[in-house]
Amino acid sequence: MTLSMLWRVLFWGWFASEILVGVATRTKRSSGPVRDRGSLLMLWLVISAAVTACEVISQTLPASMFGGAHWLKVVGAIVIVVGLGVRWTAIIALGKSFSSNVAIRESQKLHRTGLYRFVRHPSYLGLLLVFVAIGLHSRSWTAFAVVLVPTTAAVLYRIHVEELALREAFGDEYAEYSRTTARLIPGVY
Repeated sequence: MTLSMLWRVLFWGWFASEILVGVATRTKRSSGPVRDRGSLLMLWLVISAAVTACEVISQTLPASMFGGAHWLKVVGAIVIVVGLGVRWTAIIALGKSFSSNVAIRESQKLHRTGLYRFVRHPSYLGLLLVFVAIGLHSRSWTAFAVVLVPTTAAVLYRIHVEELALREAFGDEYAEYSRTTARLIPGVY
């Protein structure tokens, strides 16, 4: 299998898994209060536009990142595997508590084990690593910025919406968890 083929399998596998997770884990209003504030739609629109723009830029502008070094494609493939691993591990760890739209079920408990010991939002960390990988694979600083800046802003908004819902649902327990656990990057943020 060539690196180009591997990238296509990983990229389209990620894309298909996001659609599957989005459809399969969506909480219906009848199952509990949905606190999404339109963030799921906004996130999908931003991701679609940013990834498409990144691809167009990488096809039209010359590779500018580190002289267009081919090793960036290898690093991109490694980073997307790590990102997918982090994202899927986080989603699987939450099980039925994971929802593609922001919703807290009555029976839901605050999850503080596994990756959630280190960061409060490991699934978003994994997603951001996927965008880093896409940017690296493009080998263009412009494409890297176009895919990473808007998606990061959208993910940060989504985290804000989610944290409001978690604070409302878990109160002091979530406030204490927030004080002791980073949002996305241990020791940084």
